[in-house]
Amino acid sequence: MTTLIESEEHKSLRAAVSAFAQTHPHTSNAEDGKRLWQAAAKLGYIGVNLPEAYGGGGAGITELSLVLEELGAAGNPLLMMIVSPAICGTVIARFGTEEQKREWLPPLADGTRLMAFGITEPDAGSNSHRITTTARRDTATGDWILTGRKVFVSGVDIADATLIVGRTEDARTGKLKPCLFIVPRDAEGFERRPIDMELNAVERQFELTLDDVRLPADALVGDEDAGLLQLFAGLNPERVMTAAFGIGMGRYALSRALDYARERTVWKTPIGAHQAIAHPLAQAHIDLELARLMMQKAAHLYDAGDDVGAGEAANMAKYAAGEACVKAVDQAVHTLGGNGLTREYGLGRLITASRVARIAPVSREMILNYVSHQTLGLPKSY
Repeated sequence: MTTLIESEEHKSLRAAVSAFAQTHPHTSNAEDGKRLWQAAAKLGYIGVNLPEAYGGGGAGITELSLVLEELGAAGNPLLMMIVSPAICGTVIARFGTEEQKREWLPPLADGTRLMAFGITEPDAGSNSHRITTTARRDTATGDWILTGRKVFVSGVDIADATLIVGRTEDARTGKLKPCLFIVPRDAEGFERRPIDMELNAVERQFELTLDDVRLPADALVGDEDAGLLQLFAGLNPERVMTAAFGIGMGRYALSRALDYARERTVWKTPIGAHQAIAHPLAQAHIDLELARLMMQKAAHLYDAGDDVGAGEAANMAKYAAGEACVKAVDQAVHTLGGNGLTREYGLGRLITASRVARIAPVSREMILNYVSHQTLGLPKSY
């Protein structure tokens, strides 16, 4: 029942975040984004999912996704919320050492520090088993030495460190296993290069090069033998939050279209009175609401500790939200006609941005693979 009907506490949180976001100017550059981030953090929104003992709100991904959705619905989405508190904060809170928690969680919660997340590689694509970034021990010092490349890493220029997914060799089997490392932005051999994107976003994308980056032994997050569990502990929230990002963006586009359809008059009648305009907008609203239900289910399952159930629901939520977002943006632009492509109305830039919800952090085709194999029990073709 909790996934169907929001509690009064959640309704109050939603209203408060919406009011905050509506009164904040739209972010158009990195400085605007920083101010919005710090203002949201001051109100406790950024770290709402992090443990109270370390300065967070003590809630969960349910509440964090609600915050991101409402920020997006007001036209002020914060992409780094998917990365810093949801992925990195969650992984450190669940698996980090006490020292790592004390060092990172309070500043992540209060907005004074940011963390990026690096998993995607040029040749690995969606296959995390082909990750080639490797970490080896220096037996003389106990240090870790990381070598490899990452691409499409968001916000590295504004992050204090990047949580890097590498692979270490299992001494018993000789096989490589995933592990997570905290790499400070000023680490020697850690270089970044901005990727020239045709994407109008405050946060930039980067390619990373790790050239024998030397890290202390305590840079490893969690147990070296539990890397896969730790990795997916971060990826499930990532999918839930990406769904929230897409739903918020779709709601924003839809609201602009509805305002226009109510006011724009042709032959003495608002265009919203015509079913050719009204019905597609109604369908877009229905799709967004359905996606939100699955997102809420996924978030509740994750917060309840059901990683397996959350994995299935989070993938479905991300898929549904991506499709709903693209359709809502497309219909909004179509409703405004030529005005939908003007800078004044701010919808044209969402055409490209909405595609992100479909292709990142995992493509809809890979989600369909997951559901067909894991849920439906169909054989793999690969």
